[in-house]
Amino acid sequence: MNERILIIEDDEAILRVLRRALAYEGYRVDTAGDGESGLNQARDHHPDLVILDWMLPGMDGLEVCQRLRAGGGIPVLMLTAKDTLQDRVQGLDAGADDYMVKPFELDELLARIRALLRRTQPERVPLLTFADLSLDTSTRQASRKGRIISLTAKEYDLLELFMRHPRQVLTREMIFDRVWGYDFGGESNVLDVYIRYLRQKLETEDEQRLIHTVRGVGYVLRETP
Repeated sequence: MNERILIIEDDEAILRVLRRALAYEGYRVDTAGDGESGLNQARDHHPDLVILDWMLPGMDGLEVCQRLRAGGGIPVLMLTAKDTLQDRVQGLDAGADDYMVKPFELDELLARIRALLRRTQPERVPLLTFADLSLDTSTRQASRKGRIISLTAKEYDLLELFMRHPRQVLTREMIFDRVWGYDFGGESNVLDVYIRYLRQKLETEDEQRLIHTVRGVGYVLRETP
């Protein structure tokens, strides 16, 4: 294992615990104590994943996340004491791929890191197509009618799952298992948030809906009748 992880965290005690645990697991670790330094580290060292605190001095974690997302597809795990539903939605809207609330269990954090890293490794498989939608799994880039669609790591995983199972109803449990890779603890609203993100990116006003809700069951990728 030689993945590189950047921790942007101003709490020295948490930073020490994370740095020691990640190094023990075999990761290369970079650290930053504020948002500006974190962005510089990300630019200079090209990490495979960023663990990002929300409440940072100066530039807060939301702005850092938005800038990281604008600069590429680095997966971001937001780690914060802010735990309301609105906080979670704000973090996801800023571009975070996962969200953990402090205090956290170290084993769960490591499991989420492994899951994010697994899902961001490109697979050597052919181009996936459905209707007028294409997904290049080698570049992790989607397009529709020639329009390039930028996806976060988790949006990509979700779309890939749908495109590998077209016209098949996927239950919420199956989606959580395949995309999140662990028991999500009943936070089912997060799935709905990501479905909304995908629909907004995939479907402009003159394009037909492709991801449909199957009430009480899950979702399906199919043409609109």
